[in-house]
Amino acid sequence: MGVKNPWEPVQSISNTQTPRRRELPVQHGKTGQFGILTTRVSKVIDWGRSSSLWPVSFGLACCAIEMMSASADRFDISRFGAEVFRASPRQADLMIVAGRCSTKMAPVLRQIYDQMPDPKWVIAMGACASCGGVFNNYAIVQGVDKIVPVDVFIPGCPPTPDMLLFGLNELQRKIREGIPNPPDPLKASGLKLVGPIGEEL
Repeated sequence: MGVKNPWEPVQSISNTQTPRRRELPVQHGKTGQFGILTTRVSKVIDWGRSSSLWPVSFGLACCAIEMMSASADRFDISRFGAEVFRASPRQADLMIVAGRCSTKMAPVLRQIYDQMPDPKWVIAMGACASCGGVFNNYAIVQGVDKIVPVDVFIPGCPPTPDMLLFGLNELQRKIREGIPNPPDPLKASGLKLVGPIGEEL
């Protein structure tokens, strides 16, 4: 008969359980053959993009502590394929704006967003990034959606790491369903940001 595999378990099922039914491979609807999977290339590409999001390291204030703890072992953002925080915007496709954005930081935020390759997505994490939070004054941008197109808003002050994971799951769902990015606020309004040394962005 052959040599028995020494690594095979002694008993694969218990005496009281019914054996599990072995799942058959995918069966094609028209021909009836097994092992063929039909789909669209765009669906596979969207699935791959949603499963390997690389965030850019862009923590502005206290929400960045919650973003860092989401990548620690208790919440483990790597389960969703987004653990590769990049220091270079040219290697990232997701910007998590964690914290309040001042008017001085707004041109830098936009410049980093412009340096990210397409396709790219933005998550506004926390009340300050979403709408200015408790800082209703001239020094804080009242929502980063005035500077960059935001795909997912995460409320809270501060939002917990599992809220960030939920927002990440919502972004992955949008990518898989092919929902397009919101319109660019600067291109739609025709406004221009002036950088810290005077050049237009």
